[in-house]
Amino acid sequence: MARPKPQILLENVNKQYKAEQVLNADAIYAVFYQGKPINLRTLSHLVSYPGPKYKKVSFSNSGHAFNLSDRLNKMFKTTDFSVFKLVAGELLTETDD
Repeated sequence: MARPKPQILLENVNKQYKAEQVLNADAIYAVFYQGKPINLRTLSHLVSYPGPKYKKVSFSNSGHAFNLSDRLNKMFKTTDFSVFKLVAGELLTETDD
């Protein structure tokens, strides 16, 4: 089944003809652990360079979130990872942190 054509909200084309498009999304889908939000990082135990890499745990496509949740549940032999659909939230400013 083909992916539906995205609704473009804004577009900017720079001098090198590279376009940045803001697309409409129904929701954000995030992977949670035991009902709580998480971060996910990978690092090497052999060398400290280049340091830990943080991975995405929220997506605008539910399929990516379910794939990550399934992979983490298999990796850690649990069923505690699940996907939450986020459609609203609290507006923050930089001074709120």
